[in-house]
Order: sequence, then structure tokens, then C-alpha cells
Amino acid sequence: MAERKPEWLKIKLTTNENFNEIKSMMRDKTLHTVCEEARCPNIYECWAVHRTATFMILGDICTRACRFCAVKTGLPTELDWAEPERVAEAAEKMGLKHCVVTSVARDDLKDGGATIFAETIKAIRKRLPFCSVEVLIPDFMGSYDALKIVMDAKPDILNHNIETVRRLSDRVRARAKYERTLELLKRAKEMQPGIPTKSSIMIGVGETWDEIIETMDDLRANHVDIVTIGQYLQPTKKHISIEKYWHPDDFAKLREEGLERGFSHVESGPLVRSSYHAHEQVKSAQRNEQTV
Repeated sequence: MAERKPEWLKIKLTTNENFNEIKSMMRDKTLHTVCEEARCPNIYECWAVHRTATFMILGDICTRACRFCAVKTGLPTELDWAEPERVAEAAEKMGLKHCVVTSVARDDLKDGGATIFAETIKAIRKRLPFCSVEVLIPDFMGSYDALKIVMDAKPDILNHNIETVRRLSDRVRARAKYERTLELLKRAKEMQPGIPTKSSIMIGVGETWDEIIETMDDLRANHVDIVTIGQYLQPTKKHISIEKYWHPDDFAKLREEGLERGFSHVESGPLVRSSYHAHEQVKSAQRNEQTV
């Protein structure tokens, strides 16, 4: 069993006009955010302070049941073709300069929801031509055609999370495969070499230091540009338990290890999530690419 939650993981709950406005907007436009559905610990900072949010498209019911994730699981009943335009309207109202779009897994759809991703990218670009768009996609069950639909829409960043180390992947994730994730990231780079790729590792589920390093090496071997590393926090007692709270000093060392391996940007910290400070990550990655 892991020890009591340490002080560095305690979150200040801050709500203000920004927070309330964004929450109201999401309800009015019938939109979902991973901030809420996945119980992200940074929702107060992102909504209230930075006025950013990660849109979750394709509904709020996931066809998978990963043991770490708080998103509802079941059989989705609909496909909302008007959703891309509503996301774009919300992004425009928020005045976003960087927009992150993710989704539930939709294994019930032939293309896994890739077409809706592409339409969302296009809709945002139409309303906000100077807004960069990052997509955090599922693995589409390894479909090359589905991935191509997304890459042809040319997002500014293609993100797909490896989540955990090779040894624990089958226990932590549902239906997703470690090698399939690496293959998807490799193919994305082959399709659009100029588009940065990104992935995320959550730690604290029983991995070793060497396994974390190995995972970073695997990502770099497949030309991933950006990596984020954060502490796993158990959403409910039904989810996989926390085996260890890694210290902030460990996260700082992992950042150094990542930069030494050639990642253009490494976001590493206890409360870091895949989309945390995404607006800053894209700028940092671009600066580093220019200096290489």
C-alpha cells in the first residue's frame, strides 16, 4: 500500500468568473471536457487561471474500461455530427490560441471517430485561423486509414499516450497495446514528418525507474518529440491502486533524462497531465526545434 498523499499533491481549489463561465459554456453547448470527466486535478488552475480546457469529443461514454481512468464505460448510442462546430464556437468564445481536443475510445465506429476529429480541426481553423490545434487520439485499434484521416487534417500536434511501461501495459490499459501505441506514433511521423508527436507516461502504478527510462527510450526511438510525465492518482477505490508517490525531485531528474535523450520538450511533475500547460509546450518545442 502507498503512503498517505504527500503535501505536494494537495490542490488549491480556486473558482472565479473564468471557471464559472467555462463551466456554463460547456453545459450550454452540450460539450464535454476531459478536465471534468477524468477528474483532472488541474481543472481549477486551467479554468480559473489560464482559461484553458481540453475538449472531449465523441460523447462521454468510452467503449474501453482502463483501470486508471474515471471516464464512464459502456456502449455509446449516438454520433453527433454538429459537435465539431460547437467545439469551434466554444474555442472562439474563449479566445484560445492553442486548443486541445481529445475523445473517448469509440471502438464501435468503423473509423474510431477519426472523421469527427478531422472535422473538429477544420472547424476550429475556420473560426480561429491562428489557433494551434493539438489532438489527443485513441489508437483506432491500429487502423492506418483512421490515423491518416486525422493526419491529413494536419493538427499542429499529434498526441497519443503510452500511459505506462511495457510490463504493466496489459494490466493498466484495456485493449490498448504498448507496441501498437509505438507503431501509431511512428506512422504519424511518417505520414506528416513536420508535425510534432507527443505522448504521456503516468507513474506510481508499480513501475521501476529503469522501466520509465526504457519507455522514454522507446518513444524517442519512434521519433516522439514531446513527453509528459505525471503522478497517477486513483480516481475511486475501484480503480488500480497507487503503488508509490514519486517525489518532485524524481520528476525533475526525469525531465533532465528526457531532455538528454532529445525530446524537444519534457513536462514532468506530480500534477502534470497530458494537456497540462499544453499552450506552453508547443511554444517550447518550436523554440527547441529551431535551435537544433
